[in-house]
Amino acid sequence: MCRAQAPSRLDGMAVKLNGRGYEHAQRLIKDGRAVRDQRDAWSEHRPSARQENEFIEAHGWDEYQKWFLGVDDEERENTKGRHKFPYGDFQDVHRCAVLSAESRAGQYDHVDIELACAHLHGMLDGS
Repeated sequence: MCRAQAPSRLDGMAVKLNGRGYEHAQRLIKDGRAVRDQRDAWSEHRPSARQENEFIEAHGWDEYQKWFLGVDDEERENTKGRHKFPYGDFQDVHRCAVLSAESRAGQYDHVDIELACAHLHGMLDGS
């Protein structure tokens, strides 16, 4: 489990760990719903804007937000801009997405999100 951190700042945005998303990702991995793909595959596997809109239409914002490890509390509720660091395709956790999120979180000093990603990365790689 990650230690609590103060919200990180990036270009004026307060971004913090989305606990619901982190718990959802852990549960999916434990249930075997994970794609152990290569680091650079996220650009191909990431849902398109159309797929995101269809998911929101079918399942709502509460389910949508579970697929992100970061939340920007300064963005309005029920907007895509509020959700940061995606980790899957609305079906499975993707290793490539977790690796991408881990790298970006480290670059921008989102320590709580980086630690969550590192834990998920370890779960995916079996360590």
